[in-house]
Amino acid sequence: MLEARPMQTRDLPAVMAVECLAYSHPWSQGIFEDCLRVKGYDCRVYEREQTLVAYTVMSWGAGEAHLLNICVHPDHQGQGLGRQVLEQVVERAREKGADSLFLEVRVSNEGARGLYESMGFNEIGQRFDYYPADKGREDALVFALPLL
Repeated sequence: MLEARPMQTRDLPAVMAVECLAYSHPWSQGIFEDCLRVKGYDCRVYEREQTLVAYTVMSWGAGEAHLLNICVHPDHQGQGLGRQVLEQVVERAREKGADSLFLEVRVSNEGARGLYESMGFNEIGQRFDYYPADKGREDALVFALPLL
């Protein structure tokens, strides 16, 4: 059973451990701290048997929501958790009154792109040189999901 709850400052060591395992260019702890502090952000952790297995950071305002970070611990990937977590994010965005949910994804992240497309997200644009990469920068694809 996947349990969701609001992320708290005390979760940051576990969040940072997963972030560093999952991403070659992880967010800093300061970014997470800012997201926890600022109004208009929805930061959640997802636990299985009291172990953090995933987390998300979403912002919302002016009728839109933006999924800024979604991460499943590498040891728990491939088990359908990404879909479960994303379904909960979509529901939270609706609860916040958003009529659209946006996100960016690395062009090279075919697994995530497939998940987003299977859940009804549509590619609506591209951001050039958006992500840091081992050799320079990598483009991002922008996806949107209508929520109405």
